[in-house]
Amino acid sequence: MPERLSPRLTAVVDALPLSPGLRVLEIGCGPGAAAREVARRVGADGHVLAIDRSAKAIAQASTDSLPNLTFRQSTVEDFRLEPGEAPYDVAFAVRVGALDGRHPDLETRALQAIAAALTPDGRLYVDGELRTLPRSIPGQP
Repeated sequence: MPERLSPRLTAVVDALPLSPGLRVLEIGCGPGAAAREVARRVGADGHVLAIDRSAKAIAQASTDSLPNLTFRQSTVEDFRLEPGEAPYDVAFAVRVGALDGRHPDLETRALQAIAAALTPDGRLYVDGELRTLPRSIPGQP
């Protein structure tokens, strides 16, 4: 039985430009409800990677996964693609402290990590709003 998303998460997922086959990165996935819904929407040819800094959240989320959905423990500011891992088309975050403007240095590192994990045309949505990403990353070609 599909889980029911809160109205807030439903609005965020509905606002994402999702289509079959997309690769999507969720930042701060918690128990994974939004990630599972996004995985359903991008279909078997798409993929969702959901990250969270909390090992407990990742353990809880991983208990009910889909074939096109993986979970990984990582902070957003330290997130890196694994060797051979393809970049993502869309990234989204809901209520993630590193992206809420209260910690500018941390936010800069987080945005750089996200930009490095996305395709050149990749887009980031934070709390349902499109965010501009740095396209030139210091120390990287």
